[in-house]
This record gives sequence, C-alpha cells and structure tokens, in this order.
Amino acid sequence: MSAAMKLADQLRQMLAVLDTERQALAALDIDALMMSTQDKHSLCSLLETQAADGLDDECRTLVEAARHRNLMAANVAARLDALTASPGTYLAPRAQSL
Repeated sequence: MSAAMKLADQLRQMLAVLDTERQALAALDIDALMMSTQDKHSLCSLLETQAADGLDDECRTLVEAARHRNLMAANVAARLDALTASPGTYLAPRAQSL
C-alpha cells in the first residue's frame, strides 16, 4: 500500500470517527462520546507520523472535510457547555488528589 493510500485510509477512518462523535453529541451519549474521542486521539497520533508534504487532491479534500466536521463537533460541545453552564461537561472525570 502506498503512503498516499495509507494516509487516505486513515483520513477516511477519521471522518467516520468524527461522524460517530457528532452522533454521540446529538444523542447526548457520554459513553459513545468518550469512545469516539479516544478513537480520534489514536488516529491523530497515527496521522502525526505522516508527512504533510505532497498531499494529493483526495487527501486534501479528506483533510478539509475532517477539519470541518471536527469544528462542528467542537462548536456543539461548546454550546452544550454554555447551555448547562458547566464547562467541560464531556470531559473524562479526573482523579482528585487528597
């Protein structure tokens, strides 16, 4: 598999994860949201290892679609936080130190 095909495949996976995240936000499903967030971070780690130079047209289109969908999810989360007056409503709970 060529590097461009591998990158395009990872970007398609990212789009699927972002769609899952959007659906979880719409359903207010915190468990699905946490799973999709973990998946998104895992894919980001993979994508960070890819060379950004010389993206083909397909990859550029996929990157723009991913940016747009991620922005939409971030905007929805921010609006829900504002609505509930609880910043970080959808963040994983952290252990408190004593």
